[in-house]
Amino acid sequence: MTQDPQQDKPETSASSSNEFAEFARETDVVEETVENGKKVRRRGIYLLPNIFTTSALFSGFFAVVAAINGDFSAAAIAVFVSMVLDGVDGRVARMTNTQSAFGAEYDSLADMLSFGVAPAVVAFTWILQDVGKFGWIAAFVYVACSALRLARFNVQVGSADKKWFIGLPSPSAAALVAGCVWVFHNFNIEAYAFKLLMTLVVVCAGVLMVSNIRYYSFKEIDLKGPVPFVALLAIVLGFVVISLEPSVMLLTLFACYVASGPVMAAMRKMNGKPAPDQVSPEPASPDKPAE
Repeated sequence: MTQDPQQDKPETSASSSNEFAEFARETDVVEETVENGKKVRRRGIYLLPNIFTTSALFSGFFAVVAAINGDFSAAAIAVFVSMVLDGVDGRVARMTNTQSAFGAEYDSLADMLSFGVAPAVVAFTWILQDVGKFGWIAAFVYVACSALRLARFNVQVGSADKKWFIGLPSPSAAALVAGCVWVFHNFNIEAYAFKLLMTLVVVCAGVLMVSNIRYYSFKEIDLKGPVPFVALLAIVLGFVVISLEPSVMLLTLFACYVASGPVMAAMRKMNGKPAPDQVSPEPASPDKPAE
């Protein structure tokens, strides 16, 4: 009597399901966390915030690929898109109470590519390579400082005053470098003097990231509370102004933020006021690190 081959399919399907379940169990992320004062082991990751982190990582990688292909405007825009997505993932995690150690580490690794490697590669492939060895040295200084800045941020997140960033945040440094590339490339500014200026901008952005200069973090702004109607009007006008010439306006905006740190530090020193780190800090938030 011939056996029906269809009878083997349920067993094969069940075996495949068991193998997949075993693979998922062995490769899953297990974290120890505190819930209601007790230590518990949590298996799995939160999908929603990590989707935004993955999108930011993809945008940073796209910036590298676009720069290699010579599309520098698209590369610069991709860095700005990555910056927006990076700001969203941390806020989504806090709003939905889906913070995790895995998310924090994944976010830092994504930031290293998007705001460390990508801006340096974009700047180098566009113009820094024309400066010779000083160009790649400047690019490496930026990448190294970005890595050091992110490492320092991660170890100090539990003790630092959440009102201030210690050093220039890596997304702002990336926005400054990408903004310069976007503006200079759009206006075909390739004189040797501008190549030297770009080299200086990249190095200064890197040094500011590892400096002790304080930058306002904007974390104390309450996005959930009511605001005057004029605030919404100001935001609309801001979008209108930026849309007139996005590259120039975004570069101007972030250049002002980058300059605000040294200017405020100089003003405090002239007035004899203590630096923010000399003031007793508020308790730090346990939220997912987000620059």
